[in-house]
Amino acid sequence: MYTKESLAVVWLKRDLRLQDNEAIQNAIKTGKRVLILFVFEEFLIKDPHYDKRHWDFIKESIHDMNQHLIPYNSKVLAVNSELAATINQLQQFYNIRDLFSHQETGLLCTYHRDLKIKRYCHNNLITWTESVWNGVLRGIKNRKGWVSKWKTYMEAPQVQFHPKNQLLTIHEIEELEKQFSATNLTTSEHNLIQKGGITEALKYQNAFFKEKYLNPKKEKDTINTESCSRLSPYLAWGNLSTRQVWQSAKAIRPLSKNKKDLDAFTARLKWQAHFIQKFEMEHTMEESSINKGYQMLKKNISQKYQIAWEQGQTGVPMIDASMRCMNATGYLNFRMRAMIVSFFTHLLWQPWQDCAVYLSKMFIDFEPGIHFAQVQMQAGETGVNTLRIYNPIKNGHELDANADFIREWVPELAHLQTKHIHEPYLMTPLEQGIYNLKLGTDYPLPIIDLKANRKRASKILWEMKNDAMVMEENDRILKKHTTNDSFHHAV
Repeated sequence: MYTKESLAVVWLKRDLRLQDNEAIQNAIKTGKRVLILFVFEEFLIKDPHYDKRHWDFIKESIHDMNQHLIPYNSKVLAVNSELAATINQLQQFYNIRDLFSHQETGLLCTYHRDLKIKRYCHNNLITWTESVWNGVLRGIKNRKGWVSKWKTYMEAPQVQFHPKNQLLTIHEIEELEKQFSATNLTTSEHNLIQKGGITEALKYQNAFFKEKYLNPKKEKDTINTESCSRLSPYLAWGNLSTRQVWQSAKAIRPLSKNKKDLDAFTARLKWQAHFIQKFEMEHTMEESSINKGYQMLKKNISQKYQIAWEQGQTGVPMIDASMRCMNATGYLNFRMRAMIVSFFTHLLWQPWQDCAVYLSKMFIDFEPGIHFAQVQMQAGETGVNTLRIYNPIKNGHELDANADFIREWVPELAHLQTKHIHEPYLMTPLEQGIYNLKLGTDYPLPIIDLKANRKRASKILWEMKNDAMVMEENDRILKKHTTNDSFHHAV
């Protein structure tokens, strides 16, 4: 028999952690019993930007949270539903007047969802308290003073997890699960994709700081991501807060032999917040070019090109290796991400929107606030950033001089000598016979003329930079998003 006692509900979204989670702390401060809730919403599961790999990462994160909650005799209630229906059902057993979450800078569909929840809470006399998310501010019109506010947020003490005896017990939650469509937290096996959870996040963070910054290596392996932190999935899904990582980096600085690179890393955390803040203020970036002048740019969609790119069958080994690696692991470093977007939007001359949707599904660290801004930047449709059309052959030689990366991900070329592997299409019929490789059968010929398409894209995009509307939009964007600190020029 359930009593109608008062209950404060924490609605987890992309904050799958206990430490430095202001929503949980605010719920505890009410003095009421507390339920930590995650809702697997059908509209998001069906959204084309997400993939099963994301939901498995979330399930792994919730499972890990449950392990951390065992000492408190509690767990997360994870259900398949939607929030309003879940609260309505919970109201049968508890008196719910307080809802806590963070302010989510997500897809447009989640923004509309939140507007509905706001109306629902108002109509049902529920107070919904949303916490600031990693220093990203809602409702601001420009960036005046933003950097100092962000830094103040990062320097503030972390919110500690001290639930006392307020959390609903495991038994109570298991009884509730019988009333809902409870989520099965069993996941598929993704051997090459990072696992979700606080425990995994801390392993990556500790290893990264210890190996890279306390004991720096002389060489960086920019193709196999040894120099990358691999923390981005844990920041995107909130297994760690940006403040936790930022403060951890600052704490080791006095001991580090690599202070310059460590400072560059913490600066990138500020860049992360910068782009999410930009998306918060320009939500149309999800579907349209932030610079309205580029919305006149029309490209003919080629399913043939797009499928070849997605499957890593373009006939350009460095592109194909990168795409296959991403499809399998959910990860690429920054330069390789820029290269595959440039190839899609410039050399294949396809609209960035199609590229953005596919990549969001594949990247395990999909963060809307960063994703759309970066795709548009690499597509050359912001007007305020330098136009870069990446040469995949040149990048292949620079990043993969011995072709180890290509051999790993494009095994049909693994037996070739390095001199052939970056441009196999230059091999003569005799050479193809020697290596028992038939181009067009065993491995595709390039689906485009790289030089001609590069020249076309460069001509069109450089000419557009001088368009009156593009230039007018440049001024608007700079005024709205320019900050007063040293990274103001790259917005």
